[in-house]
Amino acid sequence: IINGLSGWASSVDDSPADTITRRFRYDVALVSALKDLEEDIMEGLRESGLEDSACTSGFSVMIKESCDGMGDVSEKHGGGPVVPEKAVRFSFTVMSVSVLADEEKQEVTIFTESKPNSELSCKPLCLMFVDESDHETLTAVLSPIVAERNAMKESRLILSIGGLRRSFRFHFRGTGYDEKMVREMEGLEASGSTYVCTLCDSTRAEASQNMVL
Repeated sequence: IINGLSGWASSVDDSPADTITRRFRYDVALVSALKDLEEDIMEGLRESGLEDSACTSGFSVMIKESCDGMGDVSEKHGGGPVVPEKAVRFSFTVMSVSVLADEEKQEVTIFTESKPNSELSCKPLCLMFVDESDHETLTAVLSPIVAERNAMKESRLILSIGGLRRSFRFHFRGTGYDEKMVREMEGLEASGSTYVCTLCDSTRAEASQNMVL
């Protein structure tokens, strides 16, 4: 397991042949994603009429997590037979950024991802060369990610955006998980996810109350 690719000097392709996963540290990946959105965040503050210096804390970031099998990603090496190789990708999308300005009572959303299912907004965090039905290996690989995520739920990230240090909290939604994987990982026999679809964070219980026929 190659753990944390930031600062990796050689090419990622130079990794040992028995590598089963390559991943970024979750907090490093989130910092990178927020820095990519720096201009959008500053523009959102301006459009909302918020005083830049009054918004140094109270930022909330909604993260959609996705995990799905990629099927057969085997490559033919030399003249020999194709070696079947399965892969699973864990990724995340920054769905929205909102802020509760100093002395304000209501949160204001300053960024919303317009194309949440686009490859451009979906940030890969971990690529695993395992079969998605191999629960033991999946659990071993994903457990550090889960631990990092749980640590971030309880803490704040201080990051320089627009020249000022700002405080961010993260909220995670697992709405992009493949249903079959949820079923297998959680031992459910019925349809898997508690969420209705991968585009929003409505649960089945909420949707049954809000249905319009």
